[in-house]
Amino acid sequence: MEDLILVVDDEESVRQTLKDILTDHGYRVETARDGREGLEKITVLDPSAVIMDIRMPEVDGIKVLELVRLKGQNTPIILITAYGSTQSTIEAMKMGAFDYLLKPLQINDLIETVKKATEIKRLMRKTSSQSGKEMSGPGEIMIGLSPGMQKVYKVIGRVANSNATVLVRGESGTGKELVARAIHFNSVRRDKPFIKINCASIPDNLLESELFGYEKGAFTGAVTSKPGKFELAQRGTIFLDEIGEMSLNLQAKLLRVIQEREFERLGGTETIKVDVRIIAATNKDLEKCIAEGTFREDLFYRLNVVDIYLPPLRERKDDIPLLAEHMIKLYSAEYKKQVSGFTEQAMKLLLEYDWPGNVRELKNVCERAVLMSNGPLLTVEDLPHSIRKSSRRLHWLKGLSGDSFKEMIAEVEREIILQALEEHNWNRSAAAQALKMNRSSLYLKMKELGIID
Repeated sequence: MEDLILVVDDEESVRQTLKDILTDHGYRVETARDGREGLEKITVLDPSAVIMDIRMPEVDGIKVLELVRLKGQNTPIILITAYGSTQSTIEAMKMGAFDYLLKPLQINDLIETVKKATEIKRLMRKTSSQSGKEMSGPGEIMIGLSPGMQKVYKVIGRVANSNATVLVRGESGTGKELVARAIHFNSVRRDKPFIKINCASIPDNLLESELFGYEKGAFTGAVTSKPGKFELAQRGTIFLDEIGEMSLNLQAKLLRVIQEREFERLGGTETIKVDVRIIAATNKDLEKCIAEGTFREDLFYRLNVVDIYLPPLRERKDDIPLLAEHMIKLYSAEYKKQVSGFTEQAMKLLLEYDWPGNVRELKNVCERAVLMSNGPLLTVEDLPHSIRKSSRRLHWLKGLSGDSFKEMIAEVEREIILQALEEHNWNRSAAAQALKMNRSSLYLKMKELGIID
């Protein structure tokens, strides 16, 4: 089925011209006369891409983009403008516009941008449809409308159907395996095996036999022959996680596989030819490892044909509400709870926190919060101590750096009350008694200080 493109512009001549061009290139096209109609059609039609003018009466393109993103829709939106250097265009890109084109439009640029946008949308749909199978488990699909994640989607869409070796970089917990899976399941190898091996979790003396297999009698205990991961991944993809932990000896053998597409089993003499795509991942600074002599420079350049960087969660905090909503929905179903989201105060704490464990940590926090919940909304009380403590420290430091005396006193009161509540497992009566307050006064104070909504 052809991709559906929605054109939103208040000028009829522009709408018709774009419709004619896109139709000639094999796309189905719908149009909208203004931002309000465009927003309705985006919601109803879920187009593969939207081409939208920034300047329109009543509801402009920037506002439509903002409303679409607030609804959690990931439709790629291409903005067209005669004012490419304006602040509004910069803000639009920050809010997750797919791209923008300058007037007068160049047909080749337009078609190329639309092609990339539809590829990304197709990737998003496929990734979501695979979440119950190849990417099963709560939180295990890529979610994010931030510029950093849009860049990741674009690269995946461009390289998926090639055989290029890919190096995925990012901190622990950012979702590097999800990128590898998305590349594989959107490639021509999708029906062949996806084999994962964690180079950090297997002792070095066993990793070689895991990768390349072994013959009977190759070592004590090798009573039968066993194929390695490279053989099992034949015509598919092998994902080498934490590649930076691999020894120099094994790096040399991996380099040969990449260059020659062949290897021998441990203890064997037969050369085995393989057709395998390699995707590697690391949370290490490989350039630094090269300088220290712990990683081969020639292997690095072989792996780094395509480099994908996954930003840490602290650099894409705009994605936290979307990620949290997705995880809550999944965990609510798993634990048979009726939870619809976080309170405003609880979400504020999530957005303030720096997430050293990245998306994996957020996933664990959401699971815990759903388990601890007593109502439809998750509150500050449902969050772990580490997040509440971090938030209090942040507010205290902000207070010292410029808040009024009244605000500083309020923050001290909030700190004391929260500490008393935590010491008494959030039993308000016990906390009130420890603070020498009556329970109703404590309740009013908690509302005043924003501890509860």
